[in-house]
Amino acid sequence: MENVPYRQIRAAHTARTVTVYQAYRPDIGEYAALHGRFPEAWSRSRMTWIKPSFLWMMYRCGWARKEGQERVLALDISREGFDWALAHACLSHYDSALHADRDAWAARLRVSPVRIQWDPERDLGLRPLPHRSLQVGLSGRAARLYADEWLVAVRDVTALAHRTHDLLRAGDRDAAAALLPPEVPYPLDDVAAAAIGADAHVVRS
Repeated sequence: MENVPYRQIRAAHTARTVTVYQAYRPDIGEYAALHGRFPEAWSRSRMTWIKPSFLWMMYRCGWARKEGQERVLALDISREGFDWALAHACLSHYDSALHADRDAWAARLRVSPVRIQWDPERDLGLRPLPHRSLQVGLSGRAARLYADEWLVAVRDVTALAHRTHDLLRAGDRDAAAALLPPEVPYPLDDVAAAAIGADAHVVRS
């Protein structure tokens, strides 16, 4: 990509939903895809990380071949829920450009149920790119809302992960790239972008 802002949310999204990705062991992933919700065994008391970047998810789960991450899910969540998460978020690290001082950041961190991390985006070879990809950690109230209210649809995209990887290993990079889900800038106004350290690249209408 050329001229991509350093910190930009890119995601597959519609007027109603945003697609994020997670990887789970087969029993959790298969249940969620079949029923459109997480099983009772899914802990709502732990932090769970959602990622709008398909390739960052592939980097994390090794193309759905790492132990305990053999099922990759595409989860469509409501935009209202996603926006709520961003509005209640705090960066997981101190940034002097965003926080008055470390004490102000720490105070925000203590009460926020959502963590934001900006990690290097990945290319098809899973090599780091110079711009960043959003990771959102949900805990407490945010994790419960995610599991019980925000989920609209759950799809198992493990086969897509394997097919894309197989094409890459066969040397057909163009065919692999053609399978990637389209991810475009997600609309943020200046206030929302500043709160999470993003570039205000698109203004909500």
